Amino acid sequence: MASGNQSVKQRLRALLSEEHPAAITEEVWNGLLRRLAPVSESYLRDLLRATGLPFAQPYCGIRQHTFDELESSLREMLQVYAGAMAAGNRERARYCRRQVIAAKDRAKFQARSPRTPPDKASEKDEMAQWMLVWLENPEVFPAWVEARKKSLQPPAGSDQAQFGGWR
Repeated sequence: MASGNQSVKQRLRALLSEEHPAAITEEVWNGLLRRLAPVSESYLRDLLRATGLPFAQPYCGIRQHTFDELESSLREMLQVYAGAMAAGNRERARYCRRQVIAAKDRAKFQARSPRTPPDKASEKDEMAQWMLVWLENPEVFPAWVEARKKSLQPPAGSDQAQFGGWR
């Protein structure tokens, strides 16, 4: 495939139409990174998410548009991280941590941006806290997040829910 003046997006579209992968696996991810270089992982990840193809962790990264997405992503990442640690695959475990660190940094950046509305900034601060807990002790995260969600629920009979009614 000639790359000429094609954008990364166009080149990706051509590669996917040639190869028809059923899912974005480690092999597909690494192949695309290599063939589309230089491309940032975050940009490639965004383009691949838009395809709707199933996307394996840790390559799909941490989704954080909603608290449900964030929780699901962190739980999925925990499975990959724990498996990597159990298998002694430190490189894969470090990769998992780097994905969470990058997502936490994005959340903090969004929370501090003057363009972010105050309610959204509060959500992003809370999301960053979730990721910090995951980074400090991933195995504790599932129990912690359940307790955290309960602590943030409005009192019975109240119609106010914190963070846009995410629970």
